[in-house]
Amino acid sequence: MIDTTAVIHPTSIVEEGAVIGAGVQINPFCVVGSNVRIGAGTVLKSHVVVHGHTSIGKNNTLWPFASVGDVNQDRKYSGEPTRVEIGDRNHIRESVTIHRGTVQAEGITRIGDDNLLMVNAHIAHDCIIGSNCILSNNATLAGHVNVDDFAIIGGMTAIHQFCIIGSYVMVGGCSGVTQDVPPYIIAQGNHARPFGINVVGLQRHGFSKEALTAIRAAYKMLYRSGKTLDKVKPEIASIAHSHPEVQLFYDFFARSTRGIIR
Repeated sequence: MIDTTAVIHPTSIVEEGAVIGAGVQINPFCVVGSNVRIGAGTVLKSHVVVHGHTSIGKNNTLWPFASVGDVNQDRKYSGEPTRVEIGDRNHIRESVTIHRGTVQAEGITRIGDDNLLMVNAHIAHDCIIGSNCILSNNATLAGHVNVDDFAIIGGMTAIHQFCIIGSYVMVGGCSGVTQDVPPYIIAQGNHARPFGINVVGLQRHGFSKEALTAIRAAYKMLYRSGKTLDKVKPEIASIAHSHPEVQLFYDFFARSTRGIIR
């Protein structure tokens, strides 16, 4: 079904069965598969390919040569009808690739709202990207990576399978991340190590001085006390009791499966 207000260039191919919302613009030489749903106001600039069981929300912009929803690079994949789900107001720049999920996970590669995926970023199968994230040029996420809200991944950075990048994290460019990165941290290097709290980023998002002090105290307990994680957990939990921002930091420990960067 194609809404009557959608504008589709005659050189583009929109297969029968695709659902195209109000005001969608599909510019020259795009290909949209039969199981694709595109929400109102979304723009495909040109030469964009959207395949598979893919749902794209409202007011997104996809730049030339972006590829969304195509067959993933997992050799176990056997053509199952797995999905890509993308929220609203995302900017998906030139040559970004977003692959469909696998049945070994939940079968979905999911991207939230208001993200900026810069040129040539790659999001592999079963990745979960939150909202308000930035993936810089050539950022590469292997399968099953989670990136929480407001995280920034620097250019030329690679994230290992199953890693979790916490909220408000800043990963510097040209890094290799092989373990989980707790919220609020600046990480850099190959392999990536912690380099303090993302103070500037937190200030830009309105964190108070009291919250920053509490987060910094939790960071010091984890990384500078010389104690094991098990020993500092109760101390961090005590700070979290009176500072909810630190609770996000503490809760991350239970989510971590690859161990946190040290």
